[in-house]
Amino acid sequence: MKIYLDMIGCRLNQSELEIIARQFSSAGHRLVGDPSKADLAVVNTCTVTAAAAADSRKTIRRIARSGVKNIISTGCWSELEPEAALQLPGVTAVVKNSQKEGLVAALLSLEEDELNLEPLQRVPIPGSRQRTRSFIKAQDGCRHQCAFCITTVARGDSRSEPLSKIIREGNGAVRSGIKEIVLTGVQLGSWGKDLSPRAELADLVDALLERTEIPRIRLSSIEPWDVSPTLIDLLRQDRIARHLHLPLQSGSASTLRRMARAINPERYQRLIEQIRSRVPEAAITTDILTGFPGETDEEFQEGLDFIIQMDFAGGHVFTYSAREGTPAVDFPDQVPHPVRKTRSAEIRKALQASAERYRKAFLNAELSVLWEQALEGETGSGKLIGLTDNYLRVEAEGPADLWNRFSRVRLDELIPGGVLGTILAKE
Repeated sequence: MKIYLDMIGCRLNQSELEIIARQFSSAGHRLVGDPSKADLAVVNTCTVTAAAAADSRKTIRRIARSGVKNIISTGCWSELEPEAALQLPGVTAVVKNSQKEGLVAALLSLEEDELNLEPLQRVPIPGSRQRTRSFIKAQDGCRHQCAFCITTVARGDSRSEPLSKIIREGNGAVRSGIKEIVLTGVQLGSWGKDLSPRAELADLVDALLERTEIPRIRLSSIEPWDVSPTLIDLLRQDRIARHLHLPLQSGSASTLRRMARAINPERYQRLIEQIRSRVPEAAITTDILTGFPGETDEEFQEGLDFIIQMDFAGGHVFTYSAREGTPAVDFPDQVPHPVRKTRSAEIRKALQASAERYRKAFLNAELSVLWEQALEGETGSGKLIGLTDNYLRVEAEGPADLWNRFSRVRLDELIPGGVLGTILAKE
């Protein structure tokens, strides 16, 4: 059977799709990058925003239009709206998040232990989902209930993946030639808090350093209240990417209280100062949510001033959209949509300016780049695109055979969204 896989949303969805890919391959089925060639499609959906939910539906409809008549919908949108998912063209089944890892076994009428995943090797997903990095699921669910977030409803309480399983995934990535793994989760920083004996994310990172040979380990989004001094110090290790994505959501103290966020601007600022004092070149990126109910002009300006002060290396801006099932949907003083969009544009402008300042600070520096794209030219040399450990997007001229390899690169010139560099040596 030929299988097409697609997803919308977060890195956790990507990591889950990689597991599904490996399971289908181990059972003897072939992955394809074009839905028109598939007998079956699996779509891992998202509902973090109204736009993500709409994209999930559009993706399923696009796959159905290509001719696939057997589509399985899973993920957060179909978890919350299973009947709506079943009504979409081509959808024959909806699989709950809690049953996702058993999706392939159930579909093929196999026991899960019949899927031979040893040795655990990464299976590249053809098409637009093919990556040079491997996303490893370390945790699922969240123990907090932010007033705007539907993910806790869709994913449930925080649950840690066993350490032994994550180590096996890491070693499988190494055997597959992967040079970077990204640890993912809904609330990644809560890893280990539900285990016995209790552990923390820094323990997991330490174990990966000791028990795998993966050249680079990157952490996905971590809530600021989950960042420990021990974890910060690990960023000084050569194999750990000097990058922390710490969602702020708002720089206004009163807005954060209404959001039910377990942080305030003062604590957040102290954390940033602590990180920069220990790892001065670390990239700190963030998420900002604009137009939350009750956000006044004064609160927005307070938040904007704080965001400018934090001088982030980049970030994502989301315009608030009401999600049924969250407390905020019934909050008074909903901000008009045109105002929300205007505020989002202002925040994006501020983050773009600070991101450019961060990139500019590394001009003439020599950094290690892992090449993730290689566009070969007529003479055998073409454009390479990759990432430094501190999340600088670098472009350079070089041969296509450097794909998925590290190079020492001098950063020469700013370009939109990244830096133009010169390759000095292979590593």
